[in-house]
Amino acid sequence: SRQLGAADGGGECKVLKPRVVLYVCPYVNRAGKPLVFANRMFPENSKEDLFWFPPGEQLLCEASTVLKYVQEDSCQHGVYGRLVCTDFKIAFLGDDESALDNDETQFKNKVIGENDITLHCVDQIYGVFDEKKKTLFGQLKKYPEKLIIHCKDLRVFQFCLRYTKEEEVKRIVSGIIHHTQAPKLLKRLFLFSYATAAQNNTVTDPKNHTVMFDTLKDWCWELERTKGNMKYKAVSVNEGYKVCERLPAYFVVPTPLPEENVQRFQGHGIPIWCWSCHNGSALLKMSALPKEQDDGILQIQKSFLDGIYKTIHRPPYEIVKTEDVSSNFLSLQEIQTAYSKFKQLFLIDNSTEFWDTDIKWFSLLESSSWLDIIRRCLKKAIEITECMEAQNMNVLLLEENASDLCCLISSLVQLMMDPHCRTRIGFQSLIQKEWVMGGHCFLDRCNHLRQNDKEEVPVFLLFLDCVWQLVHQHPPAFEFTETYLTVLSDSLYIPIFSTFFFNSPHQKDANMGREGQDAQSKPLNLLTVWDWSVQFEPKAQTLLKNPLYVEKPKLDKGQRKGMRFKHQRQLSLPLTQSKSSPKRGFFREETDHLIKNLLGKRISKLINSSDELQDNFREFYDSWHSKSTDYHGLLLPHIEGPEIKVWAQRYLRWIPEAQILGGGQVATMSKLLEMMEEVQSLQEKIDERHHSQQVPQAEAPCLLRNSARLSSLFPFALLQRHSSKPVLPTSGWKALGDEDDLAKREDEFVDLGDV
Repeated sequence: SRQLGAADGGGECKVLKPRVVLYVCPYVNRAGKPLVFANRMFPENSKEDLFWFPPGEQLLCEASTVLKYVQEDSCQHGVYGRLVCTDFKIAFLGDDESALDNDETQFKNKVIGENDITLHCVDQIYGVFDEKKKTLFGQLKKYPEKLIIHCKDLRVFQFCLRYTKEEEVKRIVSGIIHHTQAPKLLKRLFLFSYATAAQNNTVTDPKNHTVMFDTLKDWCWELERTKGNMKYKAVSVNEGYKVCERLPAYFVVPTPLPEENVQRFQGHGIPIWCWSCHNGSALLKMSALPKEQDDGILQIQKSFLDGIYKTIHRPPYEIVKTEDVSSNFLSLQEIQTAYSKFKQLFLIDNSTEFWDTDIKWFSLLESSSWLDIIRRCLKKAIEITECMEAQNMNVLLLEENASDLCCLISSLVQLMMDPHCRTRIGFQSLIQKEWVMGGHCFLDRCNHLRQNDKEEVPVFLLFLDCVWQLVHQHPPAFEFTETYLTVLSDSLYIPIFSTFFFNSPHQKDANMGREGQDAQSKPLNLLTVWDWSVQFEPKAQTLLKNPLYVEKPKLDKGQRKGMRFKHQRQLSLPLTQSKSSPKRGFFREETDHLIKNLLGKRISKLINSSDELQDNFREFYDSWHSKSTDYHGLLLPHIEGPEIKVWAQRYLRWIPEAQILGGGQVATMSKLLEMMEEVQSLQEKIDERHHSQQVPQAEAPCLLRNSARLSSLFPFALLQRHSSKPVLPTSGWKALGDEDDLAKREDEFVDLGDV
């Protein structure tokens, strides 16, 4: 491999030895003068804008005279430039960046440019041989004339290699295939190269108050916030991960539970607290005990679980409902299969392909089952919400490792029931608590190491899609926007943030040098994804905050005292009539059910199939939707078929044909913001007349001001060219004749039934 190049501050370019680590300044601004880095210089005619080289990045291979196609019709327009592959990303450096760059695009990522693909973001690589598209992997005997890269953020890049030297084609194609598809070791991730090189440059946003849940104090704060400290306690029994490497160093368990029980089966079979409701009910999760064949060990496990269950199920004071999400809900295989089909709808190579699939798009969407999976997740979360809110029951989520669907469901329940989780800081803290500290295997589920494709399941992306449904249906209830959710999903594949690149807190601490007591080795410090200033300028960050968010009104002390009880009632629906305490037989049946599930002998549909559950759910769901929405109380989504929609901004943003210029939700938002500004202006004038203090104006993002020119998929497609094809399937517009003829037939009625 070869280094990018160097300059010592003079006009002459110096070639460095191979494999020299690149230490550079973070930004390159557009200028007519030479732009000099510590180890790199751009020539005078350089037009590169904000090209970011993280500390520690190494160039691996490159090819010149590569034509990057613009995804527009089948004309194969494009721009020439260099295609480079580093240990961080694949990047295209255009000879004429102005041909592809949009000066008006102000929502730019400072880490990843428009023509950059991190190695972890590459999904599939295809080559075109004699007009035939084939998947590329391993060693190639013949090299393609065209390279197509499908990304996990659903971008599609096409590079023509016909005019590139043969040796360079071999190098760049082989390099890209190897560095994106070959299995990796954890320590070889760019994450560690960056952390080592940028050890003294790590920045943190002082305004970022996200609770990381890596200290006992954080858990105690959360217990106090949710009023759960009366029945639950934070424990440090796993400090130093001496009990279990799967669990965080600190977590919360029921107060009566002896700490030695946590150590008994390495944290398995222990009810771990997630969240407490205002009425005292709580959400818990538990991982299954190891499967055993020996009858003696099975009996020991059974009596252990019996004792555990008695600490959380004490009728009539506390009733626990168990939800086995491993057997009575979705499987990870279902999620993986559905998303594999679903994403193919958006990985479009060109306009012709888009219009060819248009006529059967809805049937393909339905057959993928992705939207149905979202609906099932939301429905399950509502069912659990009903148990906690209306029936005042504790709910115990059961899963093999309690790190996949438990994370998903518990997060959705908290989002629906706790308005704090709908603020940006609250939402980020929720992800830290339930996903990062909850031990979700991001490294495996995102397949960052390329070691096992079967383990790659987009559980976290499914969660974000479920959250988007709520944000889309109830915009004023959320402090963050859909743009925030979109860039958060993109951040899964940026290996300078540690948030989504480990399977557990123990794995992170062990590999960052925080576990050892060696005074000579300083532990590495990594950036957290929650510091958005690393990726976006302040102006761009305004698009992450929802200007229509309805803030909770602050009451003075007198009002708080008078409205305390009333406010608690308003947080939710009135509680249903309390049920009589369960009979003795029910307790034994529930205990047996729990034990059988945790021992691996699962009995499906034992609890969830009851007619009573469905009746309670329907009554609860219909009753809530029949009333006006309290955006700071309980929040339920609509889950009927048509209400579950495609997250257009994330999935369609790179397809020009799917955009509506001057239309869509952006146009509506822009008009609302104009009205808000007008109302605020009038309020200021009234305040001035009464000599009252000026109210600070909540200014709308300036990027939204010219709604007529914005795309419906703003801010990712600001002023992209729209397709010249009519909105008909290919067979239809071909039958109607040439485009020129269509343009002349103004106001002519076309009967689609005859096409």
